[in-house]
Amino acid sequence: MIDLESCVSRLYILHLNMKTPIEILKQYYGFSEFRGLQESIITRLVEEHKHSLVLMPTGGGKSLIYQIPALIFEGGTIVISPLIALMQDQVDALKKREIPAEFINSTVSRGNREKRLQNFVKGKIKLLYVTPERFRKKEFVAEIKKAKISLLAIDEAHCISEWGHDFRPDYSRIGEFRELIGNPLTVALTATATLDVQKDIIKKLNLAEEEIELFHQGIQRPNLRLEAKDIWGYDDKLEKMLEALETFKGNTIIYFSLIKTLDEFSGYLHKTKIGHSVYHGKLDTHRRKQVQRQFLNNDNPSDSNGQIILATNAFGMGIDKADIRLIIHAEIPSSIESYYQEIGRAGRDGKDSLCLLLYDQSDLYTQMEFIKWSNPSAEYYHRVYNILRKDTDKINSTGVDFIREEMSFKDRSDFRVETVLSMLDRYGVTKGSVENSNIELVSELHPKLENESRLENKLMNDNKKLLAMVNYFKEENCRRIFISDYFGFPGEKPCGNCDCCNQSNGKQQ
Repeated sequence: MIDLESCVSRLYILHLNMKTPIEILKQYYGFSEFRGLQESIITRLVEEHKHSLVLMPTGGGKSLIYQIPALIFEGGTIVISPLIALMQDQVDALKKREIPAEFINSTVSRGNREKRLQNFVKGKIKLLYVTPERFRKKEFVAEIKKAKISLLAIDEAHCISEWGHDFRPDYSRIGEFRELIGNPLTVALTATATLDVQKDIIKKLNLAEEEIELFHQGIQRPNLRLEAKDIWGYDDKLEKMLEALETFKGNTIIYFSLIKTLDEFSGYLHKTKIGHSVYHGKLDTHRRKQVQRQFLNNDNPSDSNGQIILATNAFGMGIDKADIRLIIHAEIPSSIESYYQEIGRAGRDGKDSLCLLLYDQSDLYTQMEFIKWSNPSAEYYHRVYNILRKDTDKINSTGVDFIREEMSFKDRSDFRVETVLSMLDRYGVTKGSVENSNIELVSELHPKLENESRLENKLMNDNKKLLAMVNYFKEENCRRIFISDYFGFPGEKPCGNCDCCNQSNGKQQ
């Protein structure tokens, strides 16, 4: 029997394959021309079939770089993305444009996962979004191997590198996943990668440097005004924050490192009847989605001047909102990478926006603690490993708090145990998980987790990133040039729009 639905899908996809990149851009995205380096990268992928590493500012149009080739290639495109909410938003946007796309993750029922996977294998859909963890599933790997895959796109590629600011263990295995699906044409994309991280991304993809071309667009956001102010205590921080809210009215994100501090400021804003929302990891999944949707859709404006959201760095990845006028960092971020990614969410409509860093030296302690918790010592790895070896049944029945208590450190804000468990899983020392009550040791402790010198270098690298943030605050020349130099982007000229440039101009006058 003829599968009519399959025939219609194939005819539609054949219709897409016959179009040129600019025709697809105009018809499906409504733009008349490409921006920046988009066309050069798409040409390299579509015409030369060569790998690319793309460094492009947040809001620079990275998704088009793989979505348009995906509609031209005969086979399908796999997009590896780190966040479930991010991939769902992108797929929803593609479907609105009548582009065949789907996602598979833990929020999808087993039946729907199987259906979507089969549709991709059969060529009924062009883009399949997955998290890297999906490649751990034997049934997924067995089926995905049957698909004709023309392109592998890796979004937020900096997550691959342990030397980056947002390392995710399963991302570091993408080279293995590439091999499983036949080493297809690959494009890796990120807004934030130093020279060392760029090299590590290429290495982890199992590619030689001569096989992949680097495209970097620089810090081309002249409408963003970069400011940093020295703060002394809670009252001064609150005063500067309220001044910014009054001066730069419009949709606003205020970033905090600690939920405790966020709640304190939220309480004050409530007392003064300044409408706002909050977003952090302790909210349940439904509430986080609700807050994000409201912010994106302007469903719940604080007042006629726009929405205000107080958030930890859990908020923002995948936030494609054009009219954010103000980004305030109420506490110093851990790295230039994090800071640059977060300020990149402002002013995507090209209109003037303020990015304000409030620097209180006492906030450095918080980030130093985070760095310590993200970098357990070799001795700490050994101790957790031995607890797992002796008390696996107890751990599976009582949870991670048992390990924390055995380590004689009951502070729930110390996440070294979680870091260790994640790395043991990454290196195949364990399988299963404490959350699912089925963790078990399957291997000896990996040499990389016993190498004290390597672990100390990682700790030093993270501390250097924090020091770079301090130096950014202390910068006396152009802040934009400081960021450009940090990422190795040559030739950036003074922006004339940051507080440093304005002070220099004032002195000259």
